[in-house]
Amino acid sequence: MKPVTSSIAAALIVLAIGALPSAAEYRTVKGEVVAPSCTADEAGGPATESPAARTMRCARRGVQMAIQTSDGLYLVEGDYAANNNAKLLDFVAKKVEAKGSVTERDGKTTINIAAMMVQKAEK
Repeated sequence: MKPVTSSIAAALIVLAIGALPSAAEYRTVKGEVVAPSCTADEAGGPATESPAARTMRCARRGVQMAIQTSDGLYLVEGDYAANNNAKLLDFVAKKVEAKGSVTERDGKTTINIAAMMVQKAEK
């Protein structure tokens, strides 16, 4: 019976490891800072408000922000998300290049930004 017990234990270890978040990888991502979960109704601004102004209103309220890239959405965590996105406000609704630790957890990709800058306009 011992081989069966050790096989079950090994299978449980493999399953547990698969459920852990992936290790953080330091990367550079390029995209636009957005408020993916903030609708016009939630933003509370006038109906004529621009999408950029609406996104800023959501950011100031502390809504979780993200960077929308060509390959997906990176939810912003860490210092840039602290204090109602205080460090992120200068980048809202702009094309940015962000460097930081990227992690996948529960099917979502997050980035803990170490540095960010507005992308220069392409010629």
